[in-house]
Amino acid sequence: MRNLLVTGGAGFIGSNFVQWVAEHEPGLHVTVLDKLTYAGRRENLAGAPDGLLTFVEGDICDGVLLDELVARADAIVHFAAETHNDNSISDPAPFVRANVEGTFHVLEAARAHDVRLHHISTDEVFGDLALDDPVRFTEESPYRPSSPYSSTKAASDLLVRAWVRTYGVRATISNCTNNYGPRQHVEKLIPRTITALLCNERPKLYGDGRNVRDWIHVDDHSSAVWEILTRGRIGETYLIGAGCEKSNREVMQAILSAMGCPGDGFDRVSDRPGHDLRSAVDASKLRCELGWEPMHTDFSAGLAETIAWYRDHESWWRPDREAAERRYAAQGS
Repeated sequence: MRNLLVTGGAGFIGSNFVQWVAEHEPGLHVTVLDKLTYAGRRENLAGAPDGLLTFVEGDICDGVLLDELVARADAIVHFAAETHNDNSISDPAPFVRANVEGTFHVLEAARAHDVRLHHISTDEVFGDLALDDPVRFTEESPYRPSSPYSSTKAASDLLVRAWVRTYGVRATISNCTNNYGPRQHVEKLIPRTITALLCNERPKLYGDGRNVRDWIHVDDHSSAVWEILTRGRIGETYLIGAGCEKSNREVMQAILSAMGCPGDGFDRVSDRPGHDLRSAVDASKLRCELGWEPMHTDFSAGLAETIAWYRDHESWWRPDREAAERRYAAQGS
């Protein structure tokens, strides 16, 4: 592999993947295609080696542009998507366009040029589990999406599976748990809480905060994607998770403690509609088949590093925070 196309590579997870590839796979040329919506930033790619990164501002729904870029690629990693549940509840239309129509165009370009494709998805396609259920989602779990966001991601997964079976597209899928780390948009739980405290404001917690998520550091997600792209079996789905289940309240209290604030120093707001109760995945297939293991297994240490990044990069997040909080206020949260 000499030329890799990464869609959505200026967003949170996509840009961290590009940075991970630049560090671990020197000599590989990466082309990033990103629409640069509110959640994508060109500066997220700063530091990538000169001559080994090409940035193209564009839309994955632009079939002509996509065809041109895929024709020059040896493989595609498809991150591009609308991802925030709250926004999908307020306006689902952009999610249908980016996540469903966009994936269709990526698949058609991969089919036309017989290019290897890896599709990035989410564990939210499976819906939720009971808090006291010892079971975790597996690759065989049925899809039961709860929100417009997760339903459009489920639809995109099904498109990929159909294009593999009907057209022989050389594709794989990964469904990952909640990511955290540097360069995550301030609308998400962890950076929203951190930046509120840096602004001397009380962070907000949905409902009773009992909702549980399985957390993974974004660098571990990146390494897993690379393993699947380079060694995964065509047509297969792999779940990515680090086995770090924590309730939203536990996460918030961990941030409060790490930043020297009292554990009750937050405000409750109304829960969002259709909020999944618990998500957790069994990543045994990924670990056993490909030998992948997460490196960031100490959540407290990873959280401390994330807090330090936001403390040191106020100029990065400050311009977005006011707009994000306006959106939350309009939603009553």
